[in-house]
Amino acid sequence: MRIGVPKEIKTLEFRIGATPGVVQRLVHEGHQVFVERGAGAGIGLADQIFADVGATILPDADAVFDAAELIVKVKEPQAVEIARLKPHHVLFTYLHLAADPAQAHGLMKSGCTAIAYETITDKFGRLPLLAPMSQVAGRMAVDVGAYHLLKPQGGRGLLLGGAPGVLPARVLILGGGVSGKHAAQMAIGQRADVTLFDISAARLEELDDQFGGAVKTCFSTHDLVADLLPTADLVIGCVLIPGAAAPKLVTRADLGRMRAGSVLVDVAIDQGGCFETSHATTHADPTFVVDEVIHYCVANMPGAAPLTSTYALSAATAPYISALAGKGVDQALADDPGFAMGLNVQSGRVTHKAAAQSLGMS
Repeated sequence: MRIGVPKEIKTLEFRIGATPGVVQRLVHEGHQVFVERGAGAGIGLADQIFADVGATILPDADAVFDAAELIVKVKEPQAVEIARLKPHHVLFTYLHLAADPAQAHGLMKSGCTAIAYETITDKFGRLPLLAPMSQVAGRMAVDVGAYHLLKPQGGRGLLLGGAPGVLPARVLILGGGVSGKHAAQMAIGQRADVTLFDISAARLEELDDQFGGAVKTCFSTHDLVADLLPTADLVIGCVLIPGAAAPKLVTRADLGRMRAGSVLVDVAIDQGGCFETSHATTHADPTFVVDEVIHYCVANMPGAAPLTSTYALSAATAPYISALAGKGVDQALADDPGFAMGLNVQSGRVTHKAAAQSLGMS
């Protein structure tokens, strides 16, 4: 199969869809790989490195899309990329369609087949291609939250872990999935006071055991979250409903309960965000303030650590790329029901139920 790896063009996005090791594996399996010139430059991967393992370097994205059948990316296609897609293309990347009707309609109009990393499941029902970036985003959420709590950034002037004789900052984590768990690990490591919410009693019990009681765990209801907001310094939203828009767990009215200079970090922003006042931001302009509360809502958080993120993601995506290239899309999805859950758009229709419902489609 002919596989294309274009350069990412989202603001300050330096990740690349396939590492040299993955390219080498695909070439060894008999496939042609086309990499756009400069696609890996942002993380120190020169074109020659890809050429040395068998890739063909093409001058621009138009050439890559024209040459390839399978397009492997990291972030959702931007408008100019959607315009390059044709019915014969298979697009394999993060999509997050539920919060992006313009992208959904563009992909439908293109006639391409689009498979989303974030809705693929494994035999245990986990999300193996979302997990690596959720881990990075969860860990980053604590770092960026702690940074914006500092006074020069407009925060309350708190050190997350406090100091001898001074109480630490209070962190609320909404959602006990992969990103929530990793956020809790980082927050505990910085000696914060951490409370984690989830709607699964079994998951809360599991996390309580894992953290040995170092994290307070609470069954999530809006009333309980709202009751704790007045004493919260940092709130990290990590809720996820695969393929669907994130539920709004903190409303505009709730902000009135929070102290000036407190911080909200919305890890769920790719799916529309779990705070009512959230809207997507970029690494170039990551925050905004509503009712004196700082909001950090960067839609590609792991892109700030592109070297770490690229290698973590490629390790997870490699076997799926090989399956698509080796078997073709129909057979690859037929052989793996969990992989088939990644199918989001085909033949002009949104094919993932939760995404379609969030978009108001059948």
